[in-house]
Amino acid sequence: MIPVILSGGSGTRLWPLSRGQYPKQFLPLVSEKTMLQETVTRLAGIAGLQPPIAVCNEDHRFMVAEQLWEIGSKPSAIILEPVGKNTAPAVAMAALSANPDDILLILPADHVIGEVAVFQEAVRCAEELAGQGMLVTFGIVPTGPETGYGYIKRGKAAANGSFAVEKFVEKPDLETAEHYVASAEYFWNSGMFAFKAERYLQELEKFNPEMLAACRASFAAAKIDMDFVCLDKDTFAACPADSIDYAVMEKTDRAIVIPLDADWNDVGSWAALWDVTKKDQAGNAIKGDVLTMDTENSYIHSESKLVAAIGIRGMVVVETDDAVMIAPKERVQEVKEIVAQLKAAGRKEAYSHHKVYRPWGYYNSVDVGERHQTKRIVVRPGAKLSLQMHHHRAEHWIVVKGTAMVTKGDQKILLSENESTYIPLGTVHCLENPGVIPLEMVEVQSGSYLGEDDIIRYEDQYGRECEKK
Repeated sequence: MIPVILSGGSGTRLWPLSRGQYPKQFLPLVSEKTMLQETVTRLAGIAGLQPPIAVCNEDHRFMVAEQLWEIGSKPSAIILEPVGKNTAPAVAMAALSANPDDILLILPADHVIGEVAVFQEAVRCAEELAGQGMLVTFGIVPTGPETGYGYIKRGKAAANGSFAVEKFVEKPDLETAEHYVASAEYFWNSGMFAFKAERYLQELEKFNPEMLAACRASFAAAKIDMDFVCLDKDTFAACPADSIDYAVMEKTDRAIVIPLDADWNDVGSWAALWDVTKKDQAGNAIKGDVLTMDTENSYIHSESKLVAAIGIRGMVVVETDDAVMIAPKERVQEVKEIVAQLKAAGRKEAYSHHKVYRPWGYYNSVDVGERHQTKRIVVRPGAKLSLQMHHHRAEHWIVVKGTAMVTKGDQKILLSENESTYIPLGTVHCLENPGVIPLEMVEVQSGSYLGEDDIIRYEDQYGRECEKK
């Protein structure tokens, strides 16, 4: 069995922490591990499990690779989607990369599961049923009339405590959800599945041959770069977009649902995150530098400043270094409308943080003026920025911690703490960290144009051709 980790979501409902360039699956929201890392580590101990396949947006490829490396997980492949097409094509790509008889365990990268042993037992049952040619989904035993989830109605009892799937239903209104829960015949749709690679492709060809043809063409034209499978953009862009549910599971006669009662949560909102976070005696979930007075049942998160809350009830307050979001818990689903406004206005807060992650490390924008910009740069040990040149800006680098190897034209310079160098406009240059501790630097840019698109790359060990620094 091969875990397939789907990591393509944008997580807009957890803005301002989750953003387009760094969505919620890469954040440590519930524990010290990120949600992606938790998804992989909760599989530990399942016998016969093969290295995972990850499917992600190509912009996130190095974050996926680094986070898996941090927990000692070596993926068999990281499949890069040039455009998002929902889950059915993503799973088709994983199936095409596997052997026909391999069983794929499809797992979104952003779920919380409290009862890991219960989950693992359900996975073992799913493996057996999938081996018999069934398409297995996991139905969450509902804890209440939730209107934010789709539902699965069970049919006749089948093997190992599973049921045939009678039908999938859309997110209901409250009255309908109450009826579903009272009947004990419905489960929440978890978005987790298990099936043979070949069986999934056969069902997809039966119900959506156009999608499978586009996936096959894109996969056949893919480029392999280290662990990355770079899908062909033009052919993949022509692929219809659809979910596994609509494309296959609602139409197949081989769908089986396994009930799962394992303290599951998809953390789809700030209220859901409050549900799964440890709380104080007043029911407050607190993260960061926070002081409270006469405050109850609230989620308060501080990243860069002291946040003081007085006399609030049932609120969500989230502070980052460039945005603050405040909302009643019952209205946090509307955060996605704020993100839509930010996107319509072309504001960067919809897509990126002040801390911008790169395959070599990250940088923070500290100060920006009309003709100058200051950044704090952190380069991982052994990492190296691209050999590059700028047409419109010069740069001054000051080493704060660690050691820097600087290429400047024909020169190579080794800089230690409190040493600096100047990179004139138009000079080909490169920065790398030859040491064993992170390299921390201050970069001061000056020039007529300071945009991140003013860059010409000559060499790059990460295979980037048209990304920004």
